[in-house]
Amino acid sequence: MGELQIPDAVEAIDAQWMAAALGQNVTAVSHEQIGVGVGVSSAVYRSLLTGADCDSVIVKLPALAEEAVFTSMVLRMYIREVRFFANLASESPIRVPAGYFGRVDEESSRFVQVMEDMGSMRVVDQNAGMPIEDAGQAVDELALWHAHWWGKADPLVERGDLVCLSDPVYPAILPMVFAEGWDKLNAEISIADEIRRVAPGWSDRMPSLLTSLSATPNTLCHGDYRADNILFDDNGRVVLLDFQLVGRGSGAYDLAYFVTQSLAPETAATHETELFNRWRDGLISAGVAESETVGLWDRYREAALFCLAYPVVASRGMDLQDPRQRDLVDNMNTRFARAVDQLNLADLL
Repeated sequence: MGELQIPDAVEAIDAQWMAAALGQNVTAVSHEQIGVGVGVSSAVYRSLLTGADCDSVIVKLPALAEEAVFTSMVLRMYIREVRFFANLASESPIRVPAGYFGRVDEESSRFVQVMEDMGSMRVVDQNAGMPIEDAGQAVDELALWHAHWWGKADPLVERGDLVCLSDPVYPAILPMVFAEGWDKLNAEISIADEIRRVAPGWSDRMPSLLTSLSATPNTLCHGDYRADNILFDDNGRVVLLDFQLVGRGSGAYDLAYFVTQSLAPETAATHETELFNRWRDGLISAGVAESETVGLWDRYREAALFCLAYPVVASRGMDLQDPRQRDLVDNMNTRFARAVDQLNLADLL
């Protein structure tokens, strides 16, 4: 298996390749693309396998949109996911898919990750918004994730598994891709006045936001903790997907992104403080010193402002004429506008 090549496209993943990757007697394989309109940084397929003791697996390959591949390559997103499954998945306090085979060319955008198919788990559509009962469970388990790696992320950055939020790559690349996404959104979608108040100053403020969000105390951030990456098993526990943005930073980063962009505006408005306190209490219960939770609300607001990057940058690789993708970007923007108003984010510029 050491000589197994990274496929250039899903069509190159035949029974022989899959048999070598999995170490199973695979006699036939067929692929169906899934997750269209959910994420744009990778092309995701469910591969149906024929053979003894074979079922189905999930395969991730580079995105089909050139813009998304460029951003993913520069931000080392494919490298991060392959390394997560190789080095970190086994100790995750949140259930994650089993990683069966992963390989990445660190000099290019070519990668493949084969993993457990979690398709039987309950899905919460991000466009619909996560109900508060599920959100509470997601916050509880997020606290366990952050507490597990609290103060332990620096060696993971040095090893190359994570990218620090203060890494120079972000201020080097984000203003350009943000501007491209902003132009596309302005041309194709209605943008709330609240967003227009903060977007012009976002790029100038972004480097200092990330510097603050990467200061100690820090932990391993998932980086994309949102409804479309969160499933629930039969016991109501979280099953977490997508590790292409794992990084070192304040845990408040994940929480702010989750609350401000995965909950309907009225749900977030009613329960935001409650969920923040629940997460903070969860950290302390899991062993984080209470003194290290001081100032996390300030980090939360900074992270909420930074999170405008997600819908704006993601839109570059999305087809905004596709109803599902357009609704996702529109909902993320609407939810961000709520956060601008309620959290007084314009005051941070």
